[in-house]
Amino acid sequence: MLAAIILSGGASRRMGSPKALLSYQGRPFLEHLLDVAHHPKIGIRRIVLGADAEPIAKEVDLAPDEIVVNEDWEKGQLSSLQAALRSLPAHSDGAILLLIDHPLISSALVGELIETFYNSRKPIVLPVYEGRRGHPVIFSSALYEELLNAPPETGARSVVWAHSAEVQIVQTNEEGCVLNLNDPDTMQKAFGG
Repeated sequence: MLAAIILSGGASRRMGSPKALLSYQGRPFLEHLLDVAHHPKIGIRRIVLGADAEPIAKEVDLAPDEIVVNEDWEKGQLSSLQAALRSLPAHSDGAILLLIDHPLISSALVGELIETFYNSRKPIVLPVYEGRRGHPVIFSSALYEELLNAPPETGARSVVWAHSAEVQIVQTNEEGCVLNLNDPDTMQKAFGG
């Protein structure tokens, strides 16, 4: 069983409002990612909130046990991932990591990554679009300890680099896996505005 971890702890300063609540196809980014993270192999969900925890929790219907509030959100994305990992029960096979600023992914891509993770038995599975690595990324539970001890300046990337020979890539034609929607201009381009 996998855990789905959605990271939404940052302050969205460049965007000017919480990214989790921005609209994609008429629904908040976070709702879309929650839908995408519905899969028979996903048994645990953790939504990491930080800067805008209250408005997000009010707006999006989340189960209390799925919410992890990262009080150290200002320390960056790795601190949110670590808060989620520390909240997980002991029995997961791994975690699929979804970023709130990479919302334009489909459940088909998530399904393909999960299938590849279980079939390849590799510790890291990630999508590649036109030669660029993207998100979401699946980490085997065997790497949780390394993620919890990763250096803040490189974060989870350092774990990917340390295991570069064991990374299983999934080629995709979904550009959304590499689109980082961090500011209004990028959003406009992504949505053809």
